[in-house]
Order: sequence, then C-alpha cells, then structure tokens
Amino acid sequence: MEFIEKFIHETAKYTTQLISSSGYFGVFILMAAESTMIPLPSELVMPFAGYLAYTGKFSFWSVCFISALGTIFGSLLSYYVGKYGGEPFLEKYGKYLLINKKDLEWTHNWFNRNGEKTIFISRFVPVVRHLISIPAGIAEMNIKRFTIFTFLGGFLWNTFLTYLGYKLGENWELVRQYTKPFSHAVAVLLLAGAVFFVYKHMYKK
Repeated sequence: MEFIEKFIHETAKYTTQLISSSGYFGVFILMAAESTMIPLPSELVMPFAGYLAYTGKFSFWSVCFISALGTIFGSLLSYYVGKYGGEPFLEKYGKYLLINKKDLEWTHNWFNRNGEKTIFISRFVPVVRHLISIPAGIAEMNIKRFTIFTFLGGFLWNTFLTYLGYKLGENWELVRQYTKPFSHAVAVLLLAGAVFFVYKHMYKK
C-alpha cells in the first residue's frame, strides 16, 4: 500500500509539472495516456487543470474540450491495438490465458448489443476506462459510434473533475482523496472477477 501511495504521489508531482510547463498540450498528452493502459488516473490530471482555470491560466471550457480530444486519441490507439493485434494474439496464445473461441464470440456479441452503453459508462469507472477500448477493438465495434460515445463520456467526466478542481481551488487534491476508496473498490471487484474467470475455466477443464 505504501508503494502505491508513493507511486501516486510521484505521478501527481510530474503530472502537475507537465501541465504547468506545457499548458493545454500537457493536458492533451496526459489524458491520451490515461485512455490507454498507462496507470495515470484522470483524478490526478483534471482537478489540477480546473485549479489552473480557477487562477485564470486556463479557459475552463477549452481545457474540458482539449482533454476530451486527448481521451479520444488515447482510446483510438487502444482500439486499434485490439482490432489489429488483440484477436490474432488471443487466437494464438489465448489458451495460455484461459481464453477460448467462445470467450471471443461473447466479446463480439456483447459489443454488438451493448457497445455504446459500455463505452459511455466506462468513462466514469476507474481502472475500467484504461482497458475498455481494447476489447472494443477486438470486437470491431463500429468506429464512428465508438468515437462518439467515447467523446461524450470523456467530456462529461473530464468536465466534472475540472469543475471540482475549479471549485476547490488550492485544495484540488481533495478530489483524489474522496475518489480513492471508490477506485480501490473497483480494483478489488475486477480482481475478484479475474479470480472467478480463472476458477470457472479451470473447473471446466
């Protein structure tokens, strides 16, 4: 736990330095990274950007829009990794990860039926938003719908965090303190789901 706290502290320090020195471009790059598998929570980025909007260094709506563009950029990178590399990799090595053809078919069917809702809601869920674009790519979800719902979800979530940072001012770091328990709970649920997945496949064997 101490290692995680130290990692978050160091990440927050370099995040604020990058935004302070690079301005809007720093926000774009960090939110693009946040939308890939890089463990960079938006709770470290957007509240500080909101604080800078409070001081007058940023325009509130400009930073919200630019951050959403970063979200789309990073998400599209992950989408295409899943589309062009994910399924061939899983077809070849999936058996070592306990993933079979039936699992891939389930992924395709899920995103065909629930892709828009899944992508939109995932933007509000810690951990999940870092990963969800890859299975969307594997399932070859319609790229236009993927982009639209990624933008909508990302824009709303980023605006919410920016607003909190704007309102809290110099106390913007409180946002991370309040969202940390929820992030930990989601991580535990995902770990439990992974354990159940492994148990289910091992039991079948």
